[in-house]
Amino acid sequence: MDPITLIISIVIAAGAGLGLGKIVFTAKAGKEREEAEKEAKRILADAESKAESHRKEKELQAKEKFIQLKSEHESEVQKKNQGIQSREQSLQSKEQALQSKEQAYKQKENTLNQKLEQASRKENELDQKKQQLDRSTQNIAQQEQELSKSHQKMVQSLEKVSGLSADQARAELMESLVDEARSRASASIKEIVDEAKLSSHKQAKKVVIETIQRCATEHSIENSISVFQIKNDEIKGQIIGREGRNIRALEAATGVEFQVDDTPEAIILSCFDPLRREIARIALHRLVSDGRIHPARIEEVVAKTKKQIEDEIVEIGERTCIDLGIHGLHADLVRLVGKMRYRSSYGQNLLQHSREVANLCATMASELGLNPKLAKRAGLLHDIGKVPDDQPDLPHALLGMQLAEKCKEHPIICNAIGAHHDEIEMTDPISAIVQACDAISGSRPGARREVVEGYIKRLKELENLAQSFKGVEKAFAIQAGRELRVVVEAEKVSDEQSELMSVELSQRIQSEMQYPGQIKVTVIREKRAVAYAK
Repeated sequence: MDPITLIISIVIAAGAGLGLGKIVFTAKAGKEREEAEKEAKRILADAESKAESHRKEKELQAKEKFIQLKSEHESEVQKKNQGIQSREQSLQSKEQALQSKEQAYKQKENTLNQKLEQASRKENELDQKKQQLDRSTQNIAQQEQELSKSHQKMVQSLEKVSGLSADQARAELMESLVDEARSRASASIKEIVDEAKLSSHKQAKKVVIETIQRCATEHSIENSISVFQIKNDEIKGQIIGREGRNIRALEAATGVEFQVDDTPEAIILSCFDPLRREIARIALHRLVSDGRIHPARIEEVVAKTKKQIEDEIVEIGERTCIDLGIHGLHADLVRLVGKMRYRSSYGQNLLQHSREVANLCATMASELGLNPKLAKRAGLLHDIGKVPDDQPDLPHALLGMQLAEKCKEHPIICNAIGAHHDEIEMTDPISAIVQACDAISGSRPGARREVVEGYIKRLKELENLAQSFKGVEKAFAIQAGRELRVVVEAEKVSDEQSELMSVELSQRIQSEMQYPGQIKVTVIREKRAVAYAK
């Protein structure tokens, strides 16, 4: 076969193959298109069903949301309606209150108008009475002038008749009246003394009971000495030391006198200052417990004890304030309150006295309708000037007032502190309450005991007061100041005058001096006239 024929046959075969392939591809594509259309329809149907269900779900959600919003809106509307109703009710109540107030104001206005009318009527009446009084005053003045003229005429006529002037007649009349009064007073005194003798047994029992109540030996011992017990007397040698160096170091460091040899198995600590005596007692206890007693150790222990006592003072002050319910007290005042524990006043512990005064003040203020807290605070602080860190030359009341003012206490409290001994004028009733409660606490039987300086001073004042009378030769205060014996000159003082002198002297002692119990006044001439200042 020639090449051309071969090429032609190949071309024809290729064309036939292409046509056959096209027929086959066309048939296959048509089948696939049918399947694709079916699948597309199925997918479209599924999509439409899902879209319908999703649409229904969204519609349900939208309906639920709408219902929820509607309910919320209705609740808000209901709340607003309720608020509006409550406001309307409150406005109505306010309107009613305003109406009632207007009615009350109208009533008050009517009453005020009535009172004004009454006041104007009374004013007119007073004017009329004033005019009447002016007329009567003028009449009285005229009558007084007439009486004075008639009196002068009578005096002149009497002077002519008696031959004495008015001053001379007055002097003679006064002298006669004084003599008569003295004789009557002497007779009255005798009657009173006779009546007193009838009840002397009862009064004697009363005096004995009061004396027993005032006897407080244990308090006077506590305020002057302390007793330190030891196991045996060998410890005394350690306390004394070689050539007495230990005891000299103790006395120099504490300022307390140590009496070692007087009492067996005991050491007496004597000092007027309870704080120093307490420091010495605790320091001695530590030294004896430790066993090392020498000057260097003594100084160390005393210094530590002082620091401990300072801490205890603050603790005592804080505990006292807590017990009394007093809050907000300045730290310096709290420390001074604790320091009162180691201070005595006339044998009475100052802290116990201040606590007692504070409770009395609170009770009295409550009964009188005043502020009990201020009164209690003032009662606790009234003697704070007795325990200052320094010792200025001021009365303790004024010093305590300055300390309270420095610590910014209430002006009423400052005035109560400064006025409880009448150094300044009282400006509030609480000041009078503090003064009264201070006297109640300090003057009850057994509360106080005078110190030696005050005792000696009182005896000297008693004798000087007696010697200030005319005709007194000697005066003696005996029996610890409970009796005053006065010896008068017989040629200058009569029996009746001696009796009057005993009464006058007892009255002056009662009015001019302060003393516990009673003082028997005895004036001695040829007989003895006795009177008591109670």
